Amino acid sequence: MMQQVQIRRVTADETLPLRRDVLYPDWELSRVKVDHDEDGLHFGLFEDNRLRGVVSLFLQKNEAQFRKLAVHRESQGKRYGSMLMLHIENFCRKEHIPLLWCNARDAAEGFYLKRGYEYWGDHFTKDNIVFNKMKLQLDKTTESGITIIPAIDIIDGKCVRLTQGDYAQKKVYNEHPLEVAKEFESIGVRRLHLVDLDGAKKGAVVNWKVLEAIAGKTNLVIDFGGGIKTEDDLRIVYENGAALATIGSIAVKDPELFSGWVKKYGSDKIFLGADVKEEKIAVGGWLETTSLSVFDFLDENVKQGVKHIFCTDIAKDGLLQGPSTDLYKKILGRFPQISFVASGGVSTMADVHTLAEIGCSGVIVGKAIYEERISMKELSDFIKNN
Repeated sequence: MMQQVQIRRVTADETLPLRRDVLYPDWELSRVKVDHDEDGLHFGLFEDNRLRGVVSLFLQKNEAQFRKLAVHRESQGKRYGSMLMLHIENFCRKEHIPLLWCNARDAAEGFYLKRGYEYWGDHFTKDNIVFNKMKLQLDKTTESGITIIPAIDIIDGKCVRLTQGDYAQKKVYNEHPLEVAKEFESIGVRRLHLVDLDGAKKGAVVNWKVLEAIAGKTNLVIDFGGGIKTEDDLRIVYENGAALATIGSIAVKDPELFSGWVKKYGSDKIFLGADVKEEKIAVGGWLETTSLSVFDFLDENVKQGVKHIFCTDIAKDGLLQGPSTDLYKKILGRFPQISFVASGGVSTMADVHTLAEIGCSGVIVGKAIYEERISMKELSDFIKNN
């Protein structure tokens, strides 16, 4: 039976037993109170209505300190600590607080380093425990807001969109992708997601001339994918102007080859795509669902150094029914160190705002733009204000 997990505000007194039991098991309860506890915001993580994790947050004008992150010993290993951290990080972002910091126990430093925290002072000892001040610069990835990445899908050199990856459900939007790219650039778009659907079907890059034209006649940062199966495909993609190669199926079918590419070309040149159906990886233009969990797939690739990742929920793509927010929250909670881009299902600017709030660094938008659910003016206004 699936456990219900919820994070909500609690009182300072409600945090004390768990604080004490996890962090200071030999102390009296009154001793685990901290200075100005009554001024803090206290959050509890509940599993089936049982308090299983707590953290306390103390806000100032341009920074916030969190203290006493504790997860019940029986619930450790369930990533509840990461969920609580994501919750308070996003809370601070909404409050426009640029810096979050803590005094981390030396045993927990690795946990915070994985979340992108940096050392911010010397080690010190208190109550026979070694601590180090650590900080997270929250405005690093959000100073320009979430990045909207328009998608241009190409068949026969034309700008098209498919519904749920079905080539039979094809709609041509423009005969000339370069015109579309230039229009995006004219309103302030800086990034483009270019997909060679002919290449994806053939298993080798086909529409490289479209890439060459857009890269040569715009200043857009382009990621290009579809049919990249060999080193020769990679060379074609990079030589014709792509900043990143978008790779999906080959990372599933030949992980050794893919990890070699990451090492050779660098993680900043690779954009890993995870196509997902019911939290399982799909390959082959979505025709084949594997038994591989998206979380295991990402875990293996993050260990190899991959940091630019996007995820498409097949059930949502092209239907304009909203993105898979719950899935993305899970991914962000588990892999806070990655630059994560959402893809599929976006139908309105409200969806974009929601994805920004949960911590996505970017969002790929296609059909919503072409069907004018999101207007070019809305896009332009959003880019100017972020």
